[in-house]
Amino acid sequence: MDLDDTAARLGVSVEDVERVHRLAGDRPSAPLPAKADAPAILDRLAVRPDDAAEIMAGWPDPGSPLWTPELRWLLDRSIALVRADLGGHGWLSPGPELPRERGPAWRHLYVYAYLALVDVVRGYHRDHGIPDAVSWTTLADLGRNLAVDRRMHREGWPVMQSWLTLHARGSVYELGRLQYQRGDTDIGVHIFESGPMTPEAVAASLDEARAFFPRHFPDERYTAFSCGSWLLDPQLLEYLPEDSNIVRFQRRFELDPYEEPEGLDADVEVLRFVFRTLTTPLDQLPRRTVLQRAIVDHLKAGRHWHWRRGRFPI
Repeated sequence: MDLDDTAARLGVSVEDVERVHRLAGDRPSAPLPAKADAPAILDRLAVRPDDAAEIMAGWPDPGSPLWTPELRWLLDRSIALVRADLGGHGWLSPGPELPRERGPAWRHLYVYAYLALVDVVRGYHRDHGIPDAVSWTTLADLGRNLAVDRRMHREGWPVMQSWLTLHARGSVYELGRLQYQRGDTDIGVHIFESGPMTPEAVAASLDEARAFFPRHFPDERYTAFSCGSWLLDPQLLEYLPEDSNIVRFQRRFELDPYEEPEGLDADVEVLRFVFRTLTTPLDQLPRRTVLQRAIVDHLKAGRHWHWRRGRFPI
């Protein structure tokens, strides 16, 4: 195949196409579920009806005029790229960011890749004795992220398409109020949008994780829970009450010395998580909660938020 021509037709860089070609090689892909079964699967993955309708409208049927040869190649090789790292636990891009305004096939190409990997990763889960209920709860983060992306007017997906490869490879598990990512010596803790993060809910989730990983991954030895987040920024203590859920969550962690993260802007991540927008002017952001007011006032004062890492023993 002509990589330069493929890149041009996809509207992405040649380097992006070469990366997919190199990492996927001739490794096996995986088939999508039957189209007739897709609505029920999307429902189990908590995909909202409006998103599900778009996904079904762009379904890669044989002969569909929506699916050009280069799109079909990218879908097939993206599935192979992610599948080749089944069991891996690092961040992984499934492919280049696409011009999603071109239509549902372009907008949801990596959703189709995720759907093709559902049975693959559920097989991996079964091999590790993981209950099917945990599998579906974890994989349903797809629907949550699609809903957030819609709220963000399509601004959120470039991060989400890589984040969701963790679920599709058996790295991330949702256990109660928190999500956990397998690592080398630490279990990574992730916070998702799901109501109050009360100390009781956090403690119950941590206890579940303490039992889950030794049971299902007995050959892996973890010594600590770790987290990287703007939620661990001590500057929040200037604004939030001592008994707030965020402050009580922070107190669990011993922070690492601050280092400027490469390729990550904490101000952007705060706006993404708290307001679900990256482009709204500060003066137009809502100020309904103490946290919202803190974020806006801090940035309007010319200050910046910090991405901090911390850990505590299991």
